[in-house]
Amino acid sequence: MTGWRVREPGPIRSRPLAQFTMPVPEPGPDELLVRVRVCGVCRTDLHVAEGDLPVHRPSVVPGHEIVGEVVGWGDRVSGDALGNAGLGTVGLGDRVGIGWLRGTCGRCRYCLRGAENLCPDSRYTGWDHDGGYTEYAVVPAAFAHRLPDGYLDEELAPLLCAGIIGYRALQRADLPEGGRLGIYGFGGSAHLAAQVALARGAEVHVMTRGERARKLALDLGVASVQGATDSPPVALDSAILFAPVGTLVPPAMAALDRGGTLAVAGIHLTDIPRLGYQAHLFEERTLRSVTANTREDAREFLEFAGEHRLLVTANAYTLDEADRALTDLKEGRVVGAAVLIAG
Repeated sequence: MTGWRVREPGPIRSRPLAQFTMPVPEPGPDELLVRVRVCGVCRTDLHVAEGDLPVHRPSVVPGHEIVGEVVGWGDRVSGDALGNAGLGTVGLGDRVGIGWLRGTCGRCRYCLRGAENLCPDSRYTGWDHDGGYTEYAVVPAAFAHRLPDGYLDEELAPLLCAGIIGYRALQRADLPEGGRLGIYGFGGSAHLAAQVALARGAEVHVMTRGERARKLALDLGVASVQGATDSPPVALDSAILFAPVGTLVPPAMAALDRGGTLAVAGIHLTDIPRLGYQAHLFEERTLRSVTANTREDAREFLEFAGEHRLLVTANAYTLDEADRALTDLKEGRVVGAAVLIAG
């Protein structure tokens, strides 16, 4: 099979990805072997390629928004392989998803209280283990996802990280019913989270630098759009920062109403400038982070996507164009999400 590895982390202009040819992987005893059909291109892949995140697996294959079909499994996997995740049965040829979270210990106090995303032994697709910038991937059966009907493969791929993380960020933002939500940055994750919030009756205001992104936001029905550092026209009950830009934290905090919450959705953020107590934190404003997701988050979001047809803006690239897709993402040329068509 062919694909891409991170040869040496560095600026995307230095071409840190390299193409490779290698045998199809063998699934472990508890794993599924999946033929990759589409893999989303996530900003986390960019952080892995550029070295913003520490190396967990040298020469890793990036990619963790994988849509594919089951073509085999290990000797401890049966036809009810997905039952451990509460997702039903699986057979050869079935379409499944592989997301960011790939494994947890299942025994620590975080796992036992339902916070497996905080497990110290958690493992991740495309960081700890090879991901989907290739033709075949393996995944523990208990961490594969059943996918909703009614979507094309290229529409489903961004749901598996951008959608799930956006959903968790929305939960972490504590948006009250019918509340006012601010969204900072409007890429793959944000344009899906906005639709969830709108479907729940929220008033959504978007702050982003890109004109095409602003147009997409308006087309989706948000109440207003403005520049990334501009003040929204109303005080916000909640906000989510999707752009990995720490300098946006102070204006986002200042835009919150009393008791408001800002959730930072990214795995990486540049340094946050000094916050003033009176200007940014007083009156019980809250700043909180988002760390990965749980399988329960994934189940809830994918069920929501099955019940509410989401508009997924996907820019398609061939697998051979993976480095160009990451470059376009870095340079802000991707509106919505980018996906690699593997087969």
